[in-house]
Amino acid sequence: MAEKRFIDLKTIGAVAIGAVAGIVCMSLFRTPKKYPTVTSIAFADGSTQRVETSTEPTVKCITTKEMLEKVPSDIEVSQAITPLPMQEVAARAGIAPEELFPYGAHKAKVSLEVKKRLAHVRNGHYVVVTGINPTPLGEGKSTTTIGLTQALGAALNKKVFACIRQPSQGPTFGTKGGAAGGGYAQVVPMEEFNLHLTGDIHAIVAANNLLAAAIDTRIFHESQQSDAALFKRLCPPAKDGTRKFSPVMLKRLAKLGIAKTDPDELTEAEVSAFARLDIDVSTITWNRVLDTCDRMLRRIKVGEGPNEQLKGVTPATRETGFDIAVASEIMAVLALTTSLGDMRERLGNMVIGRSKAGAPVTADDIGCGGALAVLMRDAIQPTLMQTVEQTPVMVHAGPFANIAHGQSSILADQLALKLVGEDGFVITEAGFGADIGMEKFFNIKCRYSNLTPGCAVIVATVRALKMHGGGPEVKTGKPLDPIYTEENVPVLRKGCANLAHHVKNAKKFGVKVIVAVNRFHTDTMAEVECVKEEAMKAGADNAVMAEHWAKGGEGAADLARAVVGACESSSPDDFKYLYDLDTPIKAKIETICKEIYGADGCDFSDKANEQIDAYTAAGYDNLPICMAKTQYSLSTDAKKKGVPTGFTIPIREIRASVGAGFLYPICADMMTVPGLATRPGFFDVDIDTETGRVIGLF
Repeated sequence: MAEKRFIDLKTIGAVAIGAVAGIVCMSLFRTPKKYPTVTSIAFADGSTQRVETSTEPTVKCITTKEMLEKVPSDIEVSQAITPLPMQEVAARAGIAPEELFPYGAHKAKVSLEVKKRLAHVRNGHYVVVTGINPTPLGEGKSTTTIGLTQALGAALNKKVFACIRQPSQGPTFGTKGGAAGGGYAQVVPMEEFNLHLTGDIHAIVAANNLLAAAIDTRIFHESQQSDAALFKRLCPPAKDGTRKFSPVMLKRLAKLGIAKTDPDELTEAEVSAFARLDIDVSTITWNRVLDTCDRMLRRIKVGEGPNEQLKGVTPATRETGFDIAVASEIMAVLALTTSLGDMRERLGNMVIGRSKAGAPVTADDIGCGGALAVLMRDAIQPTLMQTVEQTPVMVHAGPFANIAHGQSSILADQLALKLVGEDGFVITEAGFGADIGMEKFFNIKCRYSNLTPGCAVIVATVRALKMHGGGPEVKTGKPLDPIYTEENVPVLRKGCANLAHHVKNAKKFGVKVIVAVNRFHTDTMAEVECVKEEAMKAGADNAVMAEHWAKGGEGAADLARAVVGACESSSPDDFKYLYDLDTPIKAKIETICKEIYGADGCDFSDKANEQIDAYTAAGYDNLPICMAKTQYSLSTDAKKKGVPTGFTIPIREIRASVGAGFLYPICADMMTVPGLATRPGFFDVDIDTETGRVIGLF
């Protein structure tokens, strides 16, 4: 998420019109004249392609320290950039023309055929960017991801890709903001990035809610019909009188152990077993979703319409709720899938609840898996964009890290690692703090991708560390207390305990750890040095100040050098997971809570215990764990800062995301759809009706 900077905005107009001569790289504030030329682009597989490109060099970074206080708003920077045509971005990255599907002028889908074409190419270096427990304002993890990518490309001349998540409309119009990065380290055009993009989240909403409708419809029809009537309607006769099963029905027959393919051959008992799912309504975990923060839809009742009241009863009436779209299991499936076939299988395997006999009921049992895959057919392809310095970015999937697993897609990473080649770099981001995002990156994403990271970058800010050291509460929309804008090394040093905790956690996975001190203009050098010193004491392999928000890639050049050094000295043999998959469910949850959060243990509700027993009986006990927990504290109490002790983690319930491939414990009062504040960000968003430009978006 883009961090909020507290700067003198009075200078923006002067900067934007070039009044501050010599301060800014002027190519950021004008449309550069481009002279086409024919260039030979070298692909990672050794082949070349002649394409028409511009002789204009990659946009250079700002160089003066004054810009720390004079950077325009994110959207002003974005709208001042003239992005390269996507065909040129793709060609420079090694993507062939037939592998690119433009969506307008500034974004394009990338074919999965890239992965096949470059299968023989060795992967590049793999880097994950994570952070400390943040303030509600965000600490610049996305900005650091982009700044580091720009530095590797522009400053160090490395082949590089950033792989980041698509932002949800919820925080975009709420209080947190978008996820394009910020300042001179962002994806452009940022308004296209933050609004709709190529429609992947809309596809997820459509697929998720189709399944939700199918669930309630099936419950309704089963309550109104006999087994024979259900079977007749599920397998209606054709005009010639013959009947047949659809492909998804054959999967259900195989699951039931019925080795017949002719509907007319089923016995009465087999007809009953096939046609009647007999879903236990109390076990349904599948909610509807929307991509908006709407607290009023957390709990709803469905089936209240008069047309659902047949035979004098209302069998379909039940309580349910909405989740935000990025918490949908379909989003997690998209992020963790490795091919179209794998996605189809995962979608069909999603468990929505259990029958009254205790058997898991899947999307394929309901007959919906194939339709879901069709709705997600285009969404499986990553989206290509670019940074302000024209480095390529893969944008794909967008699960939150507090209520989902918080990673961009495996497919985007796999494609990018092949495109950059053995000496290149792929920088990906794990959502929120390292206690949730990084832990899930290692224990879930790396398990399914079989990719090994060369190092982890932990982003820290003086502001957040002061908060962890006892500073007053930080709230969106309210001025910062002076403690955050004036030097206070004692409070800062105390708060560095939170950073040290995350550094030690990262080292448990056997990776190199680099701490990036994301400097704000109010941070003094004494404070920056304090953070670096404490990071090294905690066991970090390096600690570096970064000023990419104000200076673009040049401001993260030292960080890029540290990352290169860490990756070149790392060994994939050192990497390890926190727990074995064959460990019992409770033990895996307790391991995360004790080893990563520092808790004394867990408190499982009766519902959670019952669910653990059911999942174990169904064979789901060998899945990894995806904790749903607040991002603001190592505990489940967002007000407990620093490194709290003497606490337990309450496990309210556990959902089985079998298609995605993990179990999903929900801690304490964690909500799966956020609410809007009194003064959300949408108040500032509008459109210039003369030009069609978006205004007020961060």
